Amino acid sequence: MGSGSRFNARFSRLLLALAALGLLGGSFACSTRGTGKTPPPVPPGGVLLQGAGATFPSPLYNQWFAAYQKAHPKTVITYDSVGSGEGIRRFLGRNVKSEDKVDFGASDAALQDNDIAQVPDGVAMVPMTAGGVVLAYNLPDVPQELKLSRRAYAGIFLGEITNWNDPLIAAANPGVKLPKLTIVTVVREDASGTTFAFTKHLDAISEKWRSRYGPSTLVDWPGNAMRAKGNEGVAGLLSHSVGAVGYVGYEFAHRYGLQIARLENKAGNFVNPNEESLQAALASAQMPENLRVYVPDPTGPEAYPIATFTWILLRHTYADHAKAQALRDLFAWSLGDGQHYASDLGYIPLPREIGEKAQAALQTVKP
Repeated sequence: MGSGSRFNARFSRLLLALAALGLLGGSFACSTRGTGKTPPPVPPGGVLLQGAGATFPSPLYNQWFAAYQKAHPKTVITYDSVGSGEGIRRFLGRNVKSEDKVDFGASDAALQDNDIAQVPDGVAMVPMTAGGVVLAYNLPDVPQELKLSRRAYAGIFLGEITNWNDPLIAAANPGVKLPKLTIVTVVREDASGTTFAFTKHLDAISEKWRSRYGPSTLVDWPGNAMRAKGNEGVAGLLSHSVGAVGYVGYEFAHRYGLQIARLENKAGNFVNPNEESLQAALASAQMPENLRVYVPDPTGPEAYPIATFTWILLRHTYADHAKAQALRDLFAWSLGDGQHYASDLGYIPLPREIGEKAQAALQTVKP
């Protein structure tokens, strides 16, 4: 069994275990906010940490927060998996009800300078993990694993390639009987860091995409598009829509058992997403001082072409000193022992050098 297969097998086994424990799909306290439910009680002398944001890393965050809270019962954590855009809005407190304001945000797109400027005492953007954005599709009568060239998948999401038997798709899949079936794209309806990572890549590889759309967390998608909320919504819609193709976090595609395309990378090789190809994609990342870095079109013959870091957003100062210390402790653990959970859930542990910089960024949060 190859290393990619071992990775997928570990992932599947752990998903089954987490499902049995009720740690996936929002059954843990991490998903109480914004649902009309009462936040869990906080024990005497305890602290409540409230967060919201990216759906892309939510399976890993749910696992982290459950494990940490079990070991530290006086720290109660809620996380609302609402997408990067909404997480940023709640973190910044822009037109947000008091009960929806959060102590930390989560985003796959980090924060832009104009957003950071809205926080008087400054923001720590702390990379926590990384992963891949895959193109999953639903063609039950095509048992072979499809290859999609850069021109092909850019053309699909530009609305220019509209049928599965298009010559550009067929050229990369000799011998595969492609159906005469209309392509429907499944895209995000909410402001999304996953969308940002995917469109950042399209911006790097397609002049047409760059001139018409550019990178964005929210896109007015061309062509025949169906919209869904969150990575889980996209994966669920794909699983029921024959002829559809969509972009989604690697871990969600596996959870739903979706077909995943092999994508052409910058070196011209068709690559599957797995631990090795995603690590290769991130190998060239050079973190700047603010820890905001993107890898829109990674180099290297084995690199998977669409990979992204994901960040936790923290204020440099908090009025509640106990809360500030609890946030530092939680995410220091996540960057340390918590990294061991990443591979089994389909994410990539941070490289040592980046992990050290992330730990240093945590120290700027003053209790």
